[in-house]
Amino acid sequence: MEPDNVLAALDPEQREVAEAVRGPVCVLAGAGTGKTRAITHRIAHAVHSGVVDAQGVLAVTFTTRAAGELRQRLRQLGTPGVQARTFHAAALRQLTYFWPRVIGGDPPRVIESKLPLLIDACRTLRKNQDRSELRDIASEIEWAKVTQIAPEDYAEAAKKAGRTSPVAPEEVFRLYEAYEDLRRERHLVDFETILELTAAVMTEHREVASQIRQQYRYFVVDEYQDVNPLQKLLLDTWLGGRDDLCVVGDPNQTIYSFTGATPRYLTGFSVEHPNATVIKLVRDYRSTPQVVSLANRVLDRARTPHKLSLIAQRPDGPEPVFTEYDDETAEAEGVARAVKKLVGGGVPTREVAVLFRVNAQSEAYEQAFAKAGLPYVLRGADRFFERPEVRQAVVLLRGAARSAEPGDTLASTVHHILSGIGLTPEAPGGGKAREKWESLKALADLAEDLAATGADLPAFVAELERRAGEQHAPPVEGVTLASLHAAKGLEWDAVFLVGVTEGMLPIIYAETLDQIEEERRLLYVGVTRARAHLGLSWALARSPGGRRSRKPSRFLDGLTGRSAQKSRAAASASATSAASAADRRQVAAPISCRVCGKTLAAAAEQKLGRCAGCPADYDEALLDALKSWRTGVARHEKIPQWAIFTDVTLQAIAERAPLSEQDLLAITGIGRVKLDRYGEAVIELCRIAANRTEGA
Repeated sequence: MEPDNVLAALDPEQREVAEAVRGPVCVLAGAGTGKTRAITHRIAHAVHSGVVDAQGVLAVTFTTRAAGELRQRLRQLGTPGVQARTFHAAALRQLTYFWPRVIGGDPPRVIESKLPLLIDACRTLRKNQDRSELRDIASEIEWAKVTQIAPEDYAEAAKKAGRTSPVAPEEVFRLYEAYEDLRRERHLVDFETILELTAAVMTEHREVASQIRQQYRYFVVDEYQDVNPLQKLLLDTWLGGRDDLCVVGDPNQTIYSFTGATPRYLTGFSVEHPNATVIKLVRDYRSTPQVVSLANRVLDRARTPHKLSLIAQRPDGPEPVFTEYDDETAEAEGVARAVKKLVGGGVPTREVAVLFRVNAQSEAYEQAFAKAGLPYVLRGADRFFERPEVRQAVVLLRGAARSAEPGDTLASTVHHILSGIGLTPEAPGGGKAREKWESLKALADLAEDLAATGADLPAFVAELERRAGEQHAPPVEGVTLASLHAAKGLEWDAVFLVGVTEGMLPIIYAETLDQIEEERRLLYVGVTRARAHLGLSWALARSPGGRRSRKPSRFLDGLTGRSAQKSRAAASASATSAASAADRRQVAAPISCRVCGKTLAAAAEQKLGRCAGCPADYDEALLDALKSWRTGVARHEKIPQWAIFTDVTLQAIAERAPLSEQDLLAITGIGRVKLDRYGEAVIELCRIAANRTEGA
C-alpha cells in the first residue's frame, strides 16, 4: 500500500495525526472523532513510508477487544506485523519468555481473581470476612498495587487519598500483607504483579532491557487518560529514555480514577515532553447535532482541563427526550414502551441500550422487557465466549470440523449441531433459557454471514477461535442493559439513560469536588454513546405509592426545559440549606455525651451521642438485623457496605431505634438522600424490634 493511499479519506486533523510519524505526539480525541482510525493510519503511514518496521511497533490499549480491533484495522491497512496488545498481555509475553533465562524454572502461574487467595489469607489470620467485603478489599489491594503502595503504607496512603475502606485500614493492611505472602509462596502472579515484575526484570537485567528495546522502538498508547502509575512505570521502562511515543485520550472520559487511573499523564504530556506535537480531534462523526449539543452542555460547568467541545458532522436528528416518572417501575415500563416504538419503526434491538449507574438497577428493566416481549442482553455479566452454552457449542463445532465432508454446507451443519443443545426456531419467553437461546442464535447468525462469503466449517471454527482470543463477540439480538462504566467505548443508535437522580448520578458516596466531576463525566460518556435517539429519565419514588421525594440530577440543570427550572430551584434551595447548615455548624454548641455529659470531640462519638467508653443500652438483635439488611442491599446494589451505612452509624441507629423520619435524620451522618433510599427499610426494622420487645 502506498503511503498516500493510507492518508486518503482522513479529515484534516486526522491527517495531521497520521503525518506526525515521529514522537512525542499527544492526540486529544473527543468522543466519536475517529481516534482509532487516526492512530492506525498513523502507524500504517509510518510503516509504509519506511520510518519504522512493522515488527518494531507496540500499540498498547486496555481491553482485549480494543487490541483485537487495532490488529484487524492494521491488517486491512497492510501492516499485519504490528503488535497490538493490552498492557498485561504484552508484559506477560515478555515475562514468560525471559523468566527461564534470567530467573530460572517455570514462570509463575497467573491468577484471574484475588478472592481465593484472600479467603485463604483470612483463614491464616483467623478472620471471617463477608464475601462482598472481600471483593471490596480486593479492589483496595488492586488500587494499592497500581499506585505502588506497600502493605505497611496502605493506611496512611488511603487516608491521604480520601479512600474509605470497607474495613479498618489496619485490617486491609494485614490482609494485603498475608495475600502477598501467600502469592509468593505459591509462585503466583496477579495482573498488577505481571507489570511490576516485567519492569523489575528489565531494570535489573540490562540484556533483557536491551533486547526488548531493540525489538520495540515505536510506541502508541490508546485511552491514555486511564493509565495508572504502575502502567506508566512499565511504559517508561519500555521506552528507556526514548520519546517515539504517541498517546491518545480524552480527559472528558476519565471515569476510572477510583481504580488508580489518572488523567494527569495525558493532560501533563506537553509538560513532560516540551517538544511534543499536540493535536485535537473534535469532529464528531458518531452522533447527531442534537446529541452533540447536549454532550457539550453537560460539560459546560465541568472543571476538566483541556475541555474538548465537539463539532457534529452528521445530519440533524430528533431532540433528546427528558421524562419524569412517578416511580422506578413506571420508569422501566415507560422505557420499554419507548424501545418497542423504536423497534417498530425499524431500529434493531441490538442497536438500543439502556444505561444505568449501578448494575442493581437492571432488574426492573429485565422484568419490564420480559413483560413487553423485548429480548435483552446483560453486558458486564459474563463474557460471551465464557458462557457454558457457547463453550459447549465451540467444542462440538471443533469436533465436527475435524470430520467435515467436502459437501457439508456451513449454515445447515451449524444449525443441526446447535439445535441439539437448545437452539429452537422460536425464542423462549425469558430468563436463563432466553439468554442461552440468544447466545446460540448469535453463533448461528454468524455462521450464516460467513457462509455467504463461501466459508466452510473449519474456517468458521477458526473465526470463532480468533474472536474468542480477542473477546470479539458476535452481535446478539437484544437490547443492551449495561452500567455506564461498562458502556465506555461502545455506541448504539438509541440510548436511554435511566435513574438520573440525585444520589444515583452523582452516586450517593461521591462527596469531594473531584468525585462529583467524575460522576458528571460518566453522564457525558453515557450521552455520547448515542448516535441518534437519546432519552434521559428519572423517577420521583423508588416503588409505586412511595414517597415522591427524589430530585433530578443536578447535572440536568439547564438542560431540560421545565424540569430544568425545577432543578435550578432545588439546587438553589439546596445551596441555601447547605449555607445555613454551614453557618449553624460555625456557631453550634458542643455535643455532650448523653451518658456522662462530657463534651464529645471525636466524629464517631458525636455520631453515637456518647463517649466510646460509656455504656449504652441497645437491642443486639436489632443491630444484627441492620447488619444483615445492609449486607443484602450491598450485594443487590453491588456497592460497598460502608456506602450504605458505616458500622458506627448502624450502632447509633440500634441505640436510638428511630421510629420516624425525624428521629432518623437526628442521627449525625444521615441526610435526606440516605433517608430517601434506605429510611423506610431501617424504620421498619426498628418497628419490628420495638414490637418484639413489647411482646416480650
